Amino acid sequence: MWTLLHISRLHITAIAAMGVFTFGWLLTGSYPWLLTIICAFDWFIVNLINNIADLKEDQANSITGTAFIRRNGRKLLYGTISLLIISIVIVHLLNPAITSLRIFGYLLGIFYSWPLLPKKRRLKELYFWKNSASALGFLITVFGYPLATAYHNNGFIQFPAGISWMTVLFSCVFFSLFEVSYEIIYDLRDIKGDTIARLRTYPVVHGEFTSVYIIDILLFCSVMTLCLGYLLGIVPWRIFIMTGAPVLQFILYKKFLRRGISIKDCIIITWSGVSMFIVFNLWVLAGLPGVNS
Repeated sequence: MWTLLHISRLHITAIAAMGVFTFGWLLTGSYPWLLTIICAFDWFIVNLINNIADLKEDQANSITGTAFIRRNGRKLLYGTISLLIISIVIVHLLNPAITSLRIFGYLLGIFYSWPLLPKKRRLKELYFWKNSASALGFLITVFGYPLATAYHNNGFIQFPAGISWMTVLFSCVFFSLFEVSYEIIYDLRDIKGDTIARLRTYPVVHGEFTSVYIIDILLFCSVMTLCLGYLLGIVPWRIFIMTGAPVLQFILYKKFLRRGISIKDCIIITWSGVSMFIVFNLWVLAGLPGVNS
């Protein structure tokens, strides 16, 4: 069971679920409990599919669980696809508003992991599009699920005080920049296997120095996006304080970079983000200062 949780990347599943839970409340005013569960399930499936497809490079990168996948890959793949199809039907009955988004997200994950593009290429092999596809997957779930559900239930979206479509736009830009920076940190970790698999990641194409420079720019721009939105009165304080996440990631990854980014380091960075989401929501539930500002 622990191996299954590891190869499905529990840390990524957790941060995606907490993202839906948090931004769902921020943008719609209510906690999306069902969507959080659905999001966790979807990322569990997508990550499992990705790990099954990535066996060669994961072995080169000494990723835990590759031996398990090598022994049980076909059974895992068939079981995962079966769960995916069954979930589409069940969730459609519960919340049809997100069915098209879920299908698109699954297709994105499949084309990301498997060589179904022209010339038998995967999205993850394409320069720039690898990280962009991953960020899009997060935008679909974290922002798309709650907004589509709110619109479907009411015929319109009634935003809470201080929230508008411009707030959504600034939040999406912030989240995308931040998420891509995180992806490149993971690519620094995987540079050996990605080189073998001929994946055109930023570290493989440009080297570590330039990749670190790109990460720093993305983190800076993500912070500045929320700062600008806050100064313009578009982003309320309760979203602006999320600038703390890129700052924490910057501190952690610079510390880890001195000795080389490891698998454990990436997991620590991810769980630190999950922890910040949890602290934020506990702060909200406790009704502490800044909740409604």
